[in-house]
Amino acid sequence: MIAGLIFTGLITFLIMEGVAWLAHKYVMHGTLWSLHRDHHIPSKEKGDGFFEKNDWFFIIFAVPAMLFYIFGSLAANPFLFAAAIGITLYGIAYFIFHEIVFHRRLDLRWIKSWKGTYIRALRRAHASHHKHLTPEDGESFGLLIFPFKFLKMEMNK
Repeated sequence: MIAGLIFTGLITFLIMEGVAWLAHKYVMHGTLWSLHRDHHIPSKEKGDGFFEKNDWFFIIFAVPAMLFYIFGSLAANPFLFAAAIGITLYGIAYFIFHEIVFHRRLDLRWIKSWKGTYIRALRRAHASHHKHLTPEDGESFGLLIFPFKFLKMEMNK
């Protein structure tokens, strides 16, 4: 049973990359561009505030995890609870890689100093995504999985 719960959490984590990719491409760069737009504005053009409208997506993505925790607890369903943990772990990974490693919104030097090939490729892929200031013609919508060309660029350095 423990192996099944761990497997459920890991699979949910991996599925979340696909969910995030789809939501980023079709919702954030589609119907909810009005919330995501400020995230693509260059830093020097942004106001002094710490938060962006885009930060509402943290809450939007937290709702399924909260519901899985609640219903997993109420129904005594450990697999639903394990899925909630998988969603939460993906949220933590998102926060670390997107907000700290790439956008550097928090001053955590021990994380900011990560400079491995994968991290450099991740930063390059995300930078290519941010060069587009409109919802059209985007690329690299994923967080942890990105087109191989970015990894190849870093490996050939």
